[in-house]
Amino acid sequence: MQKPLMRIPYTGPLPPPQIIPRNANTSPGAVAAFSRFLTAPPAPELHGSTTDPSSTVVLTGAGISVASGLADYRGTNGTYRVNKTYKPVYYHEFVQNHEARKRYWARSYLGWSSLHKALPNATHWAIKRLGNMGLVRSVVTQNVDSFHSAAHPELPTLELHGYLRALTCITCHNDLPREQFQEALSRLNPAWAAFLAEAVASGALDTEDPEKRRAKGMKTNPDGDVDLPDAPYWTFRYPACPTCLARPPVGADGTQTRVEADHEGAWLPSSTAGILKPGVVMFGESIHPAVKDAAEQAIDGSGRLLVIGTSLATYSAWRLVRRAKERGMPIAILNLGGVRGEELFFEGVAPGNQGEYGVRADWAADRLLPELVAQLKRSGFHRSLETDEGTEGASFRSNSAVFKDMLS
Repeated sequence: MQKPLMRIPYTGPLPPPQIIPRNANTSPGAVAAFSRFLTAPPAPELHGSTTDPSSTVVLTGAGISVASGLADYRGTNGTYRVNKTYKPVYYHEFVQNHEARKRYWARSYLGWSSLHKALPNATHWAIKRLGNMGLVRSVVTQNVDSFHSAAHPELPTLELHGYLRALTCITCHNDLPREQFQEALSRLNPAWAAFLAEAVASGALDTEDPEKRRAKGMKTNPDGDVDLPDAPYWTFRYPACPTCLARPPVGADGTQTRVEADHEGAWLPSSTAGILKPGVVMFGESIHPAVKDAAEQAIDGSGRLLVIGTSLATYSAWRLVRRAKERGMPIAILNLGGVRGEELFFEGVAPGNQGEYGVRADWAADRLLPELVAQLKRSGFHRSLETDEGTEGASFRSNSAVFKDMLS
């Protein structure tokens, strides 16, 4: 397999944050600072055309899904901290290498059951309520778990790095629901299906604790990836794109493609098309220009930016915060641990700032945001809240459903 040509950025710990304002080092102080941030008048430094200068756009990362039982990358127990040998499959490897796809889909097959049954947590529901209060206008997320759209379908959400709820054919670009694909994987790989059933029954996939994972002989990584050391990945089979298999398309170069499958429907390497990839932006893959434009429009459409649960290690997210800073937008960051280049985002914040011009706090979002919502409600920001009390279970829909997003 070709060695990746790019380095995964910021896999080690980042410098600890400088708390802003100082009293945000306590929970009540942080709640007060974020309350001032969300309810302050538009910043006088804000420039450029803005649809709603009093509103906030939220940018989230993998850290907010840890409370749902999912792994993150750079947190205290993140994959890059506890699994030093972890290397993701790069886009060029996936597209070019049949064996790389076997390995990817085998690991994804084992991890899907845990991801599929996971639910949004207190952070997602708090963002929903902030939206209902009229304080949050939209969400841009790096996460691929679809929790935002499940928890608050009425609040526009842009999935910057795609989603795992469906697959896309790299030839015809048609989508296939992940549940349908998972069923096909079970049918094509009965031995793996039996192993998965045993693992689920034993609870081996129910924990994200690194020591418990190792004791059970597996490593669970972000985005539904389960690593079994010494597993026979070469035996795994995956289906061809059903659309391309039924009617092989003409390729981009004008030649007729060939899509072949065995008698059970597994893709054969003699094919020249019909490869399904996850609906996520893989490592080394570019974000679609329309998604980049929509993310920039989300930043430009609001007057302030709230960053939650991300170290901003990926440039695609970091550049959005830089854009907000260049537009004069106040920025608040709620994240456990350091954030890439965060000192830049708080340059020029007035010494007397109590949160209205910027906040940096080092708290778990699933603990602090519900306290923030409660404080705002006590302060009078409670319009529409009565309509969503107790709706967490009712509002959640399957990750395989079609969700409203900012591109629909």
